[in-house]
Amino acid sequence: MSTDHKHALHRVSMGGLLISLGIIFGDIGTSPLYVFKAIFNKGEVQELMVYGGLSCIFWTLTLQTTIKYVLIVLNADNKGEGGILSLFSLVRKRAKWLIIPAIIGASTLLADGMITPAITISSAVEGLAIKNPGLPTIPIVVLIISLLFLIQRFGTNIVGRVFGPLMFIWFSTIGILGLSYLGHSPEIWKSLNPYYAYHLLANYPNAWFIVGAIFLCTTGAEALYSDMGHCGKNNIRISWIFVKLMLIFNYFGQGAWLLENKGLVLGEINPFYAIMPDWFVVWGVTIATIAAVIASQAMISGSFTLIAEAVRLNIWPKVTIRYPSDHKGQIYVPSVNLILYLGCMLIIVIFRESSNMEAAYGLAINMTFIMTTILMAVFMLRKKINVALVALFTGVYMIIEFAFLIGNISKIAHGGWLTLLLAASLFIVMYAWFGARKIKNRFVKFVNVKDYYDILAELSEDKSVPQFSSHLVYLTSANNIHEVESKITYSIINKKPKRADVYWLAHVDVMDNPHTREYKVTQLIPGKLIRIDFHLGFRVEQKISLLFRKVVEEMVKNGEIDITSHYDTLRKHNIPGDFNFVVLEKVISKTHFLKWNEKVILEIYKILKKFSLSEEKGFGLDSSFVTLERVPLTIPNTEDVKLKRL
Repeated sequence: MSTDHKHALHRVSMGGLLISLGIIFGDIGTSPLYVFKAIFNKGEVQELMVYGGLSCIFWTLTLQTTIKYVLIVLNADNKGEGGILSLFSLVRKRAKWLIIPAIIGASTLLADGMITPAITISSAVEGLAIKNPGLPTIPIVVLIISLLFLIQRFGTNIVGRVFGPLMFIWFSTIGILGLSYLGHSPEIWKSLNPYYAYHLLANYPNAWFIVGAIFLCTTGAEALYSDMGHCGKNNIRISWIFVKLMLIFNYFGQGAWLLENKGLVLGEINPFYAIMPDWFVVWGVTIATIAAVIASQAMISGSFTLIAEAVRLNIWPKVTIRYPSDHKGQIYVPSVNLILYLGCMLIIVIFRESSNMEAAYGLAINMTFIMTTILMAVFMLRKKINVALVALFTGVYMIIEFAFLIGNISKIAHGGWLTLLLAASLFIVMYAWFGARKIKNRFVKFVNVKDYYDILAELSEDKSVPQFSSHLVYLTSANNIHEVESKITYSIINKKPKRADVYWLAHVDVMDNPHTREYKVTQLIPGKLIRIDFHLGFRVEQKISLLFRKVVEEMVKNGEIDITSHYDTLRKHNIPGDFNFVVLEKVISKTHFLKWNEKVILEIYKILKKFSLSEEKGFGLDSSFVTLERVPLTIPNTEDVKLKRL
């Protein structure tokens, strides 16, 4: 997507507002389907719970969604992009420990991506049972979710164009339905008084369980931030006014129906469908199902983006990332699509009904909220915001979010255990991949490349050494342009001398700016040893073969390098020389000197490595022009070996 086009989308416009409705608010917009069901948990309708529950919902949406996310967190935009990993990239240089909240937040957000399709689509489809009691809804839910994940490989650009108008219909519908019922019990507006929220939490015996249920009304708040790059914060802020009004109208309409039915045992009744006229139920279920699919699609797309960022930031194994349509912001990650689908199916098999899933929902995203608060506090300090204001923000939201966490922890035995299991599994993958790289980097030895200038220049001209390639390219992790891994010099000079006309060093630096595409050329030995530093944003695809070729073409055009083959016949016909990439795969063969936890990390890493892309594919290199060399990392000499000569 061009910068101008991106800025056009970010400007406040009808198109931008519609896009935000279709992409940003799907998750939070479908919460009325199950929040009151979760609060009452099939039990008796009590006045205290109606007033108190509504008051909690209103003030949660106001404090958590409106103030924290819409007004404060959206300001932490990374060149227009949002999300917990974008926020981490803004603050990661402040302290090394910030990787922990970033990984926890990312893993719990992915776990939420598994639960959202299951609970939203199940809640919507279960409305069919109103007209058809006993109708088996699980096969329908499985079919819809299976089709949803199946179409990801083909891209959803065409479908995406109608998401906005469809979600506008959804929000208008739920708002009108709620308003139409408010006349039955106008006293319901008393719930705006926060006293009722306090009264419920202070006096109700199962208050903490209700807190966990109330949290479901704001679970989509993180999506407001994660998907900011699609339409800009101003479009989100303006469209949120409409969305919040419609949500409040619907919640209060459900509250009015509940007040009208005090003493009723809800059982399988869903207040969301109960406020609909009988003739509208089928239409209501249809619209709710469409909205649930759109909400699920937004979570799936968000998960793909999150993993793509995690791969660039080296906290997820290198996996295949595809671009199924011309729409630049759209990506498809086959392995993650499969993981999310299997996670959804597991949740449906275990819990079967949306009412059972409610206990598992919320705990994961609650952890994401807390991690965002921590990273946001560091970001605010980085921006030189008054320390007292930062302390106020952190204190208030830590209290609120830990209160919700206690409420959600009370649901662990009722299904929250699965959320923790899924999130913990994802955390282990991320932390092991990140940790193994850190361990390996400790044993990478760098040397001063200047010490090898003379021998490289002479080797390039030494006809007694068979020519390995006209142009020999090594990928280096050395940040300093005057350094190179000792294993690279060993590969060129010692292992098997490799003569080339030109030696190249290519280095990729992942930048905090998400869309940076820059490079720098340094002629270390003019015409003999050249280093190219690629500065790529964490959302830029690392196709090194393509990028390298573009740079070389530019250098040839500018007369900086002559790539014509040195072979007499080929040079006579002005044919360029061949290029060969050498990728060094660093391995630690001996681990007995490591700490036990580092050994565990490396063992997990070995398993993950089997499922990840090879080094050359991970960097987008053409395997026909790649030589892969496995090199053992230098380890400290921990054994005092003595030999006696005979």
